[in-house]
Amino acid sequence: MSNYTKSTNFATKDTLPAGDSNKIVKGTEIDTEFNNIATAVSTKADTASPTFTGTVTLPTGTVGVTQTYGDNDTSLATTAFVQSALAAVYAIIYPVGSIYTNASVSTNPATLFGFGTWTAFGAGRVPVGFDSSNVLFDTAEETGGSANATLPSHTHTATVTDPGHTHTVVVTVAGGGGVFGGTSVGAASNSNTTASAVTGITVANSTEGASATNANYQPYITVFMWKRTA
Repeated sequence: MSNYTKSTNFATKDTLPAGDSNKIVKGTEIDTEFNNIATAVSTKADTASPTFTGTVTLPTGTVGVTQTYGDNDTSLATTAFVQSALAAVYAIIYPVGSIYTNASVSTNPATLFGFGTWTAFGAGRVPVGFDSSNVLFDTAEETGGSANATLPSHTHTATVTDPGHTHTVVVTVAGGGGVFGGTSVGAASNSNTTASAVTGITVANSTEGASATNANYQPYITVFMWKRTA
């Protein structure tokens, strides 16, 4: 685009003395000026519905008309339109109540995304799926479990009763005979069985169980978690 540049300084002609040929306004001068004006006008954009060519450069701080979210025509997008579009997209990805996790960045998602209200969530806890059939997991954000598992104290009792038993004693008599158990024997052996006896064996009660820190932790990995609240 070109700007209009005046070729003839008509005001200076008024200061010239009468009779000076340069004091006369010539038709060629007027024609030149009109041509310069026409060229400048034809290369300028209209104020209403302009059509730009080449590389359009707008000054910093230019204010435009914000289009409606969802427009898919050739209207120029303002920063407000872009922010509105991004917020709408993120609202689909992260609606209120969504959980955002990051394995290394602790920055609040409101700063990262530029929208929404987020609060730190689930410190020291592992998420578990909703289960309407289990009273432990049938309410959203219900908590339970313990980091310090404790095995309740309990006792063990074992009782063994002997129903009765005997012992057999074998006696061998050398040659020459003799009497054993009222019986005359030669070189032989004999056995006797002791009387039956009962022996009760009882194992005393034993108490088990003690507090055990971190005894029941599942394998885990630590991340930063945030919940969108608004």
